[in-house]
Amino acid sequence: MLPLLPIFLIGLFPILLLSLMGPAGLIILGILVASAGLTDILDASGSFSEQIIVHGYARGSERTGQRTALRSEIRFASLMIAAGAGLAVAGIAGLALS
Repeated sequence: MLPLLPIFLIGLFPILLLSLMGPAGLIILGILVASAGLTDILDASGSFSEQIIVHGYARGSERTGQRTALRSEIRFASLMIAAGAGLAVAGIAGLALS
């Protein structure tokens, strides 16, 4: 049972939010997830730009590694934005149906 405790604690907040606020809580949760995704994209772009500015023109292999890291972070953040948008749409649909 102890290994399941972190999963329970992580899932507790969305369940309470949904039960106390209904579909509006789902919309708020979707906006928060999408905002976290946008923040990740801005942070990844900022660190990529910082690497370019601080270290200057890098070798080809270093640039490839930096671009790959940037793309993977943007890909994951885009999934977070899509999940947040899906949650917000589901919350709006829930408000429309109730």
